[in-house]
Amino acid sequence: MCVGHLKLLSYDQVAMPYQWEYPYLLSIVPSGFGLLSFPRNNISYLVLSMISTGLFSIAPLIYGTMEMFPAAQQLYLHGKAYRVIFGISAVSIMYLVLVVAVQVHAWQLYYSKKLLDSWFTSTQEKKRK
Repeated sequence: MCVGHLKLLSYDQVAMPYQWEYPYLLSIVPSGFGLLSFPRNNISYLVLSMISTGLFSIAPLIYGTMEMFPAAQQLYLHGKAYRVIFGISAVSIMYLVLVVAVQVHAWQLYYSKKLLDSWFTSTQEKKRK
């Protein structure tokens, strides 16, 4: 997407980006909130990181799977690929990228939840003393 917008290559060599790729660029926001939560074990920033991971990371990926489904169906049923990258259909590569991205964001949510539970119990113990 950046190659097309920065005009590093001509438009006939670069495919137009899918619509879900624009909101997915905001997936850096959850990482920022997560990094802000570390210095003082700030639970509120960590919760914001988890919520924004769902909104800016997982939701665009789900929308992307739905947006690319007709092209994947066309490839599966008729063997016709509209876009090709290095001899492989672009839909196949994009679905592989989506699977990896969903795994990374799922790990992010899982470990954020573990960290949130740990911080929450430690703050509850401090309040009891």
